Amino acid sequence: QVQLLESGGGLVQAGGSLRLSCAASGRTINTFHLGWFRQAPGKEREFVARIDWVTPRTYYADSVKGRFTISRNNAKNMVYLQMNSLKPEDTAVYTCAAAAGVAAPRDYDYWGQGTQVTVSS
Repeated sequence: QVQLLESGGGLVQAGGSLRLSCAASGRTINTFHLGWFRQAPGKEREFVARIDWVTPRTYYADSVKGRFTISRNNAKNMVYLQMNSLKPEDTAVYTCAAAAGVAAPRDYDYWGQGTQVTVSS
């Protein structure tokens, strides 16, 4: 079992930055793909970013490409999401997730509880 706990959310003005952190416990995450997702009120959960473990490749939703950066620190069992140039439409609950396996994940095995990010205009 892997437990995931997000932190770093909050209220920020448009154009500002936040860094989300996700602490994993229970198992080391060095052989997990790690992702960030978000869900805005009244909307479906959507993919934000992913970092693989086989090669440290990263993937981003078009809406955040060039503004957000996902990274991982396996030694600390952590995954991060640096969010710059935030927009009001980035307002959502952000959740980290972990997927076992080698191939690109279709589903994620473990999910955190989420942290609220609110961007004011």
